[in-house]
Amino acid sequence: MYLHKLVIGNVELDNNIILAPMAGITDLAFRTICKEYGAGAVCTEMVSAKAISYGDDKTKLLLNTKGEKRPIIMQIFGSEMVAMKTAAKIIEPLADIIDINMGCPAPKVTKNGDGSKLLLNPQLAINIAKEVVSEVKKPVTVKLRKGWDSNHIIYEELAKGLEEVRCV
Repeated sequence: MYLHKLVIGNVELDNNIILAPMAGITDLAFRTICKEYGAGAVCTEMVSAKAISYGDDKTKLLLNTKGEKRPIIMQIFGSEMVAMKTAAKIIEPLADIIDINMGCPAPKVTKNGDGSKLLLNPQLAINIAKEVVSEVKKPVTVKLRKGWDSNHIIYEELAKGLEEVRCV
């Protein structure tokens, strides 16, 4: 395996091994273990932008980084512009990198138009990213898929639009 330093925006990682966000898995204890074993960066599990905006207590536990080694990536999901901007601003002091989830296909996420459902509306996805980028100073990344299904392959169009709004 070829390890090398990686730079995302203004954040330099010791190496290119990044713990992916996994619902129900990437809690503080697991992230701490992964950092101890050499992960260049770790990511929280995806967190609802609405729940962050509402100050939900269970959500606050998912965002706990007390004593955690940096860098930390926090992933948010949602399809409502105001909630996404608000959530990004709230987590900015806690995160080194903010990641937007546009790839989760779980029905409990997509039923609200979030996650990979955004792939059916690339302009909304780009607009959300643009608003989040304009709201925070931290680097913003996006997790995405090729498309919603084989009839909606839009990754090239979406990636170009995300690049234009300075998602890294």
